[in-house]
Amino acid sequence: MDIAEPLFTVALRDYPEDLPAKDRSAAEARYAKELERQFGSPGQVAAALDTMHSLEESPPEVVSPSELALLKHWGKASTAARQAGFRDLGDAEAAYFDVQLS
Repeated sequence: MDIAEPLFTVALRDYPEDLPAKDRSAAEARYAKELERQFGSPGQVAAALDTMHSLEESPPEVVSPSELALLKHWGKASTAARQAGFRDLGDAEAAYFDVQLS
């Protein structure tokens, strides 16, 4: 049985090092699951992330209505995912979740 490569990865960064690996993995999984819930599927998260990276790398002179909608949706989705990720951990001021395409 082939196991599909994930379309995106989530890594908890700058959280105190004494966090057990299982707790770190659980927080990253909660974050990813919430992003998937907000966007509908892992593929849609990856597509949104790809578009976000494109907008950051070469910003258009005029942002289209669909790009603006995506930016707003990403902001709301990442806020919800952050809350889910830090649930049961407590927030650390400098900590964040790094989301990358695989």
